[in-house]
Amino acid sequence: MPDDAAVPRPGSRPDAARPESALPGSVLPDSTLPDSGAVTVTALGDWPGQDPVEALRVIRGELGSPNLPFLPSLPERGAGSDEIGRTAALLSELPVDLQPHGWRLVDRPGKDLRRAVSALSTDINVLADLVGEEERPAHALKVHCRGPLSLAANLHLHNGERALIDYGARRDLRDALLDGVASLLHRAAAASPGAKLTLQLDEPEIAGVLGGGIPTASGYRTLRAIPEQEAVEAWTLLADGARNAGASAVMLSLRTPEQLALVQRVPGLGVAVPVGGVSTRQWEILAELIEGGRTLWAGVRLAGGSAPRVQETADVLLRPWRGLGLALASLGAVRLVPADGLSDHGPDHARRVLTHLHQSADALNQAIADA
Repeated sequence: MPDDAAVPRPGSRPDAARPESALPGSVLPDSTLPDSGAVTVTALGDWPGQDPVEALRVIRGELGSPNLPFLPSLPERGAGSDEIGRTAALLSELPVDLQPHGWRLVDRPGKDLRRAVSALSTDINVLADLVGEEERPAHALKVHCRGPLSLAANLHLHNGERALIDYGARRDLRDALLDGVASLLHRAAAASPGAKLTLQLDEPEIAGVLGGGIPTASGYRTLRAIPEQEAVEAWTLLADGARNAGASAVMLSLRTPEQLALVQRVPGLGVAVPVGGVSTRQWEILAELIEGGRTLWAGVRLAGGSAPRVQETADVLLRPWRGLGLALASLGAVRLVPADGLSDHGPDHARRVLTHLHQSADALNQAIADA
């Protein structure tokens, strides 16, 4: 199928048609949500640039309903807008400061934490202002933060060692993050009234955490592997807490597919994972998740140069889908996402990536329609 031959995608811009019953700020009925049969698009969360107004305007323009707009992080703004500092700003009663080796847990808050808290508050206020200006606000919103174990791998104790080394520190971080996530969801709901909220937990270091591959502060050895059951329990606690705080969905973002079997052990948890190079056994696990009602965010890796052809991207999903005998209609449980963050290549590249994903979603929706 030619790259430009595609089914019109629903709602790729804010002025896309929506049901008359969907008043601004209202929650759309389930039949209009992405899991009702259309492949849709979102991104992981970081975005190029330093201006939250510009970033949110582009994101909400490119990812109108039924796609999933998100509250971006803008790491180019500097310390406090990186994902570790931004997540640390959520922690209740666990202040941090910034040292040459990274973020450190301290006894009392200082200027570094105030900067991180201020950046997040600014972004939420900008979101509220833009939503208030929109005639037809998007029906959904995603917020993201670092997951509990990857956070523990990147925060340091008073002695400079990683918090991951200490069970009590890991437990305290998990519990503080639970409170912080609830607060973030409440603030997001106030900024975007009526929007269905999704929480994305990012665990990019989880393979090293579970495999004993995270280096100590000195770098001369590695930290002991964390038991898988601890990860499952932490994710379950956070997912349950997020749903109690108003999240309609909770997604776990993984850098590699090796931990998919753990996702199966967390009730209702969806997964975002790069799908290039996924093994047959890992596709079988993904199929079980989808058939069990879970959501898959299929990560598509696009280098900084030219994107692959649209049909090549679509085939990354279509081939294993057909090989496993899955009904093409179940592709409606899929969102396409970039496998990597978007902050490293500039705004034009970020827009090109989203355009490619939209075109690939169109190709997949055409395959569903033709089935």
